[in-house]
Amino acid sequence: MVDDCRHTCLRLDIVDDDPESKDIIFVKGSWFPSHFDLYITNGLHAWSCHGSEEEVKKRARLWDQSIALYIETAESYLGFQQSGSVYRFEDIGDRQRRFSFTFEKQGVTLQWRWKCQPSCNEKQLTFTVLDFLMESNIRLSDEVIRKTQSIEKLKIEAEKCLDQSERFRNEKVEFEQVAFSKFVSLLNSKKAKLRELRDKIAKLETSGKHTEDENSSL
Repeated sequence: MVDDCRHTCLRLDIVDDDPESKDIIFVKGSWFPSHFDLYITNGLHAWSCHGSEEEVKKRARLWDQSIALYIETAESYLGFQQSGSVYRFEDIGDRQRRFSFTFEKQGVTLQWRWKCQPSCNEKQLTFTVLDFLMESNIRLSDEVIRKTQSIEKLKIEAEKCLDQSERFRNEKVEFEQVAFSKFVSLLNSKKAKLRELRDKIAKLETSGKHTEDENSSL
């Protein structure tokens, strides 16, 4: 099924035994549940490798791996160039190449390698690989732009929320100050009335005492 196929495209710097010699290749991978296809170009020439289900199953068994894990390992190393891995693309005669990379398994260094056949239509294969790479870059650029725009929108919304929060905080402080001021004013008014009532009571008590004294003197 087409939905089960995943694609990768990797630019690789291939260094031979001679440090001064370096080749740049592009590797496009199509990964299926039980087999894969590789298309490789250096811009001038192109090669292909078709890992059949039978061959993948046999090699996975040699490494005591499931087919899914074998495919997953290859896809991960050909999706991104791993710094600890040694990639090679060696000439083995008759225009054929051997593509390989190393990886670690339980402390042992293993080499994943497959033979690549020269393409019968190098220009078309090279165009296909580079076109896929260009489309991937365009999609990635579009995604970056969308995410950047989303981040900018989030920043604007965050600033609005901060402004609103600051306004609410100021309004709350202002409300509390007004409410406290009214409460203090009301409290002072109550205190004044209480003092007034206390003074009246004191006067009444004094007046009543004088009346009693006058009555007792008669």
